[in-house]
Parts: sequence; structure tokens; C-alpha cells
Amino acid sequence: MCGRFTMTAKQRKLFEKFLARNMPELIARYNIVPSQPVLTVREEPESKQRQAAICTWGLVPFWSKDPNISRSLNNARSESAAFKPAFKGPMRHHRCLIPANGFYEWKRTGNQKLPHYFQRPEGELFAIAGLWDHWGSPDGSEIESCTILTTTPNKEMASVHHRMPVIIEEVEFDRWLSTETQRASDVEDLLRPAPDGFFERYPVTDLVNNARNDGPELMQRADIQPEFEQGELFT
Repeated sequence: MCGRFTMTAKQRKLFEKFLARNMPELIARYNIVPSQPVLTVREEPESKQRQAAICTWGLVPFWSKDPNISRSLNNARSESAAFKPAFKGPMRHHRCLIPANGFYEWKRTGNQKLPHYFQRPEGELFAIAGLWDHWGSPDGSEIESCTILTTTPNKEMASVHHRMPVIIEEVEFDRWLSTETQRASDVEDLLRPAPDGFFERYPVTDLVNNARNDGPELMQRADIQPEFEQGELFT
């Protein structure tokens, strides 16, 4: 799964990477959690241009009677998304990109869990595959929300967790976002693990466990205690 990520890039870097209209200037975020607003990039159906949009992390399907369904829909398994009621519509016509600079995952060692941070070798931006939807209530309130697609792990991820976010390479942005592609099967080849070596990982402190913490110190490498070092040796 993917339950925490970072997005620290400035507006200029975001525009250069995603070439999206209405790209906002955002504050750096070091501990984004479900239910919070996140930046997404999608394709406008009429103009075919990319557009930035803010969505709540945790999908609320358009047909849902209760927006609290989002609490269980912050991730979607890519292998079954095309067939699940909450995701099959967005897989056809509401695909998006979620910009990120890194993400956290927890490795269980004995009775403890140690958070690890995953990032590109130079900390550069990358794009997570997402789905979005628009929900409206009888009283007129509206929510635009999103979910992160996950897949099987690559080499760096496998020793920490059995799932990882789907990463869309820049050369595939247009194909993933295309509103002309209505069949999920046309893009299923993109729903694969990132290549081995795509990410580097290292342990961080348990400050990230508290969703109220949101500063650059969360990304700093932590000293591994002896019991964790031994656990790493024999996994």
C-alpha cells in the first residue's frame, strides 16, 4: 500500500515536469496522509491539454451515498481496479497523475515497524498513477477525490512491503492521461513495478508516524539500532 508521501517541488519544477495548466504554488509537504488535499494532473476532454487540480486523497465514487467510503479507498490494486465498482469507471476515463518527491513505507522487524523513505536518487519529481472522481450530495456539496494505484514490488521495495505505488514514466504521461482511451486494457501494460534501481531507500525516524508532523526532518536518514541491523541481515 501507499499511505504517506511527500511533495516538495516548487511551481516551476512542477510545470516543467507536467506541462499542466493552472499549476498552483504549493507549500512543501513532508507527510501527506489520506483525507488531505493533494495535487493531481489530468487531461481536459475538450482541449486535450493537461490541467492541474486539487483532490482529496481517498476516492469517493460518484455513486456513493456516503463520502466516508473514502477512508477505505486511498489505494486501489491495479490488478483488479478495472473490475471493482469504485474504480472501473475512473479506470476508463478518469486517470490522473499524482506528483511526488518520495513516499514512506514501514518494514516489520520482530514486533516493531521501522519507517523507510523511498525517493529518486537525486530526490527529483516522479509521477504516481492515480484515479479521480467527482461526487455530489443532494444538498449541493461536491468533492473531487483520488486514489493511488498499487502493484507488486520491485527489488528495493520487496524487502520492506509487498505492494508499491504504480509509477508512470514521463514518456507515457499522454497515453495514461488520454481521455480518448476508454478501455482499461489499453493501458494495463503501464501498471507495472518501477524498474529495479529506480528508487533509493533508507530508514527514517518514527516522527513520520504522527500525521501532525510535517517538516523536512522527517526525511532525514535515521541511525539503525542493532536489532534492526540484524533483522536486515537475515531477511
